[in-house]
Amino acid sequence: MKENIEKRVIGLFLLMLAILIYVAWTSVQTIKKNIRDNDWVNHTHDVIIHARDVLSYLHAGDAALRTFLITSDERDQQGYRVAYSTMKERLDEADALTRTGDDEQSLHQDFLNLQKCISDRIEVTRAVVKARAEGGLEGVRKLFVSHPDLESINKIERSVNHIVESARGLLRERDRRQHVQALTTKMTVFTGLAVDFVLLALVLCLIRDDLAARRQAAEALAEANAKLEAKIQERTVELVRSNQSLKQENLERRWSHQSLDHQLRYNQLIINSITELVIVVSRALNISRVNPAVGQQTGWEPQELIAHSVEQVLQFPADSPVGGVSQNPLMLAMRDGRQIHDRPAQLLARSGKTMPVLYSLFPVHDQDKIVGGVLTVRVQIGAPAQSTLSTHMP
Repeated sequence: MKENIEKRVIGLFLLMLAILIYVAWTSVQTIKKNIRDNDWVNHTHDVIIHARDVLSYLHAGDAALRTFLITSDERDQQGYRVAYSTMKERLDEADALTRTGDDEQSLHQDFLNLQKCISDRIEVTRAVVKARAEGGLEGVRKLFVSHPDLESINKIERSVNHIVESARGLLRERDRRQHVQALTTKMTVFTGLAVDFVLLALVLCLIRDDLAARRQAAEALAEANAKLEAKIQERTVELVRSNQSLKQENLERRWSHQSLDHQLRYNQLIINSITELVIVVSRALNISRVNPAVGQQTGWEPQELIAHSVEQVLQFPADSPVGGVSQNPLMLAMRDGRQIHDRPAQLLARSGKTMPVLYSLFPVHDQDKIVGGVLTVRVQIGAPAQSTLSTHMP
């Protein structure tokens, strides 16, 4: 009966734990999705701002252009050129913002159409400036008759307004999905907590029944204790003998510990006496220990290296790029749990000089997990040292 109750209680606790884990996992996933959605919302707002900036700089450039056509002042000419140039930059940035994401393909196409309209507008502007330079204001009037710009501006404004409305529509749709996701998460959390409370009440009932059974067992145990009193005296002699045996065992264990301390001190002395550079690194490639040869060879004090990246004293040629990005060979070897033998690198001295070395890596395992590694570095005798500007000073 007792074992059955314990199994039921353990089973109910495991079920409650599973429900809590599921609720926590759902909440975490929702939080991550909300973070991604917030980033997307900010991204979409940037698209809207860039679209409005395009229209604003277009109007500013048109105003400066009209002033230039009247005054022929170089400052006005510089003004509309700067405005058009900034407008083109904003348009290019908006185009880049909408290249990724499947739900922004329509916006990207709208920006491509807007780019064409802006390009046509800039061509008309160049023609107007050319007509002003060749025929004065009369030449500009003739050109306006054949190339009215009001329609092109209205077309650009309609295109920008369409982009803004499309982006706002995407924002509204994303807001609706976030609301639905929040309601779903809320229902999941409340349901999980309610089920856990029900299971907790059931566990309390089982514990109450178990306590009642234990009281009955305690009464039976009291009767048994009376019988055991007679056996205590018999066991006393045996306990005395066991105590003496334990004392002897503790003495032997203390000797063993002292031997272990001696062994550790000898190991430290052996490592310090090695002429090769020995560097102990963590899994994140931060230095946790060095032998005196490192300081003698590089001029770095141990306290200047501890807890810093190993790249403060070693420069490694990167392995083959993965996914287009070069990765540190030590990080790759540490991840795969494999050793590296006699690989070339550059040793960085505190003075800024470098020298070629060969390094080897031996990963350190603890219960089938890689917790760090030991680097042995051997200076290539006869190789010239090179001077370089040190960028690893702590």
